[in-house]
Amino acid sequence: MEPLAGLGRVDRERLATVLRNTQGTVSVGEAARILAFSRPDTAKLLARWAKQGWLSRIRQGLYVPVPLEARTTEVPLEDPWLIAMRLYAPGYIGGWSAAEYWELTEQIFRTVVVMTTRKPKDRHPTLRGIPFLLRTVSEQTLFGLKSIWRGTVKIPVSDPTRTILDLLSDPGLGGGIRTVTDMLNRYLKSDHRDLVLLVQYAQRLGNGAVFKRLGFLLERLAPEATATLHQCQQQLTAGNAKLDPQLVADKLITRWRLWIPAGWSQGESRD
Repeated sequence: MEPLAGLGRVDRERLATVLRNTQGTVSVGEAARILAFSRPDTAKLLARWAKQGWLSRIRQGLYVPVPLEARTTEVPLEDPWLIAMRLYAPGYIGGWSAAEYWELTEQIFRTVVVMTTRKPKDRHPTLRGIPFLLRTVSEQTLFGLKSIWRGTVKIPVSDPTRTILDLLSDPGLGGGIRTVTDMLNRYLKSDHRDLVLLVQYAQRLGNGAVFKRLGFLLERLAPEATATLHQCQQQLTAGNAKLDPQLVADKLITRWRLWIPAGWSQGESRD
């Protein structure tokens, strides 16, 4: 941990110029363009500023400013979403992180879910004590997103309906099927509810397991949604899916072509 050190006039002007023309993070490429320096010289400059305590290195080639009140450079991430998009764009914030944002759950998830078109080797990185969960998606599936302001930066996040779609596609993104069921139930009772859009999104995504899980859960949570239930039946693909791929499933619901775990076949209600 490095204490803050003084800067000369030239370095102060250079640092101020860089910070004024960036948005929360500083990369070597950005700083080189702003200062009209070579990348090697810029990399050395940023490393020196980090050693002096004015920047904090997040990972190779990426820094964040250190607040003036900080005693060391080991500062926590002020906005993990901002860092996530700088590291893993194109993509969006999704899963339980988006569900929290849209108030589809009262649970607090420390890990940030990032849907990215990149293929990182580490799918569970931790940056400054903040864990991230990365899922790779194709560029064709970057739809149903909203841009939200985080300070002066717009961050893409899945809209409420797309969030539910992703959770039905991969229940692990919501912490498991029981948590996902609670999130779906909350969605159905909220102003966000739009089953027509949900079906359209599901058709566009092209994951047959979504309709099997959605139909099964809607029978329990919203049996009056007969039109949507009929659409789910019409969209069933061949083969059987599991309600939650992470759970042992021992009973097949043939009308939904869905394997379900013990305890789900008794018609238990999910209020």
